[in-house]
Amino acid sequence: MANTAIVGINWGDEGKGRMVDLLTGDFDIVVRYQGGGNAGHTVINEYGKFALHLLPSGIFRKGVVNILGNGVALDPENLWIEIENITSKGVPITPENLKISDRASVLLPWHRELDGLEEARLADKKFGSTKQGIAPFYSDKYQKKTILAGELLYPEHVKEHLKDLMEWKNLTLTSVYGAKAVTMEELEHWLDTWCEKIKPFICDTGMILRNAQAEEKNILFEAQLGALRDLDYGIHPYTTSSNAIAAYAPVGSGLPSAKIDEVIGVVKAYSTCVGEGPFVCEMFGDEADTLREAGGEYGAKTGRPRRVGPLDIVATRYGVQVQGATDIALTKLDVLSCMEKIPVCTRYLVDGRETDEFPFPALLEKAQPVIQYMDGWNCDISGVRSWEELPPAARRYVEFIEQQIGCHIGYVSVGPERDSIIIR
Repeated sequence: MANTAIVGINWGDEGKGRMVDLLTGDFDIVVRYQGGGNAGHTVINEYGKFALHLLPSGIFRKGVVNILGNGVALDPENLWIEIENITSKGVPITPENLKISDRASVLLPWHRELDGLEEARLADKKFGSTKQGIAPFYSDKYQKKTILAGELLYPEHVKEHLKDLMEWKNLTLTSVYGAKAVTMEELEHWLDTWCEKIKPFICDTGMILRNAQAEEKNILFEAQLGALRDLDYGIHPYTTSSNAIAAYAPVGSGLPSAKIDEVIGVVKAYSTCVGEGPFVCEMFGDEADTLREAGGEYGAKTGRPRRVGPLDIVATRYGVQVQGATDIALTKLDVLSCMEKIPVCTRYLVDGRETDEFPFPALLEKAQPVIQYMDGWNCDISGVRSWEELPPAARRYVEFIEQQIGCHIGYVSVGPERDSIIIR
């Protein structure tokens, strides 16, 4: 399993964290290569239940080096709070097992404020931001208007750089939004309170990764969100502001020479979506409430109720294609045990015509789901650990999905715990 990426196939929230936590026993290094603290990976293991937002999901495994790559939106405040929370539960986090790329751009104090101000301005046309500053951060990153983590190691330099950025950003805060200006005293407090704490973790992670590659070590690349939230290939403009696809892993990790050998795409056994934007297969009413409660479908970061629906074959097939998935992990199959008949969205109806192809974003609002029903298995499968033990109806459901999306399903999750897995 030399270089493996674990990615989301749909809208995010598919269960990537539990898969990374499961598989890290086979890897030497886990790298988060994009995104920030705007989503969560839920992990349940011997330490307890955790919602990770910035930390790589390999942080619980002894002997695994965890890296925050240069493609990550590095938020010192939220990262340190997360580190304190995890270490308070007995999980060791030191510069030996957590390393931050010195080339990671830093999410600055005004980014969260700008996120909230812009969502308020958009009103009923909002994008459904988690208000963690992600869109303003990536906008500034590509304007070269932020700082690199490595600059924190040079105090006088970083203060001068921040002063220049503050003067530029205050023009937007005061003139465009009518908000108060940021002061240098506030920035120095932010540096002293949060940035000082993460400085011991900052290093040249590119060199670490190059050495690991030369030594033929196994590297796991961990993504945030899913293909349909990718900036270039997702449901624009209701996407995140970074590239969640596996193809970005070499760039965002700090190892651009890496060749990804395997892409494990994570798909939930039904569909969920947090935030705004088109969601063709969405369920409503009592049926949706039952599924949401059975699956505990509430955002790991925001606590927002997730929108739910049947598994969407059209969207999932598209996600498999843009991720270049070589294997699929199907999660939360056990949740469907409560349903006598299981709906599946097999095609879309767009402008009076059925299609198997995922439409251009502008057409998604018009699309309607074509639903097919499959028999449920009506029994608890959470204790099943082998393919042969699964009820025939459950096996048929998995095989139907596999055939429809054109990719092997190698893992079937029947619970959130690390060992609640069937490997085919």
